[in-house]
Amino acid sequence: MRVGVLALQGAFREHLIMLRSLGVDSCPVTRAEHVSDVDAVILPGGESTAMVRIASGTDLFARLRERMDGGLPVFGTCAGLILMADRLSDDSLGGFERLGGLDITVARNAYGRQRDSFTAPVDVSGLADPFNATFIRAPQILDVGFDTEVLACHNDRPVLVRQGNLWGGSFHPELAQDPRVHAEFLQRLGATV
Repeated sequence: MRVGVLALQGAFREHLIMLRSLGVDSCPVTRAEHVSDVDAVILPGGESTAMVRIASGTDLFARLRERMDGGLPVFGTCAGLILMADRLSDDSLGGFERLGGLDITVARNAYGRQRDSFTAPVDVSGLADPFNATFIRAPQILDVGFDTEVLACHNDRPVLVRQGNLWGGSFHPELAQDPRVHAEFLQRLGATV
């Protein structure tokens, strides 16, 4: 299995390091043609506004959406979750193209400003022990669709969800020294890690 990490901006290096620590073949994705060479994609945390502006005028998101519609597994974390959400609570991205595909509504930066960042243990479905999730200007999942499964909550709010092969998390699993969330995503796709 080869996993691409969207490398336009944000914490893509940390995801690549985490995947490599699991022995997973991984590569940065910066252009539409890179999407053809991967079996799954991770959309990292970072600045969603910067990501949509960088992708604007290219066919990268169109190609990603096409592959997602065909079953490509995608895991969006923090800003990546915003890119995957079907609905935003406001038009704070200025009408720029996003990916969509995940039947959720998200509020950007709902957990506060940079100085409000925190780490909290969350119980993740499939993991025996709590995972220390890092929230940095994190989006909040306001509602989930009928086919969207909640895998973890913090203060009774969903923070990790799955809809088929599409996963989304409010937090940054790549910043933990704990590969279990990445491994769970890959194992549920049938990868051996």
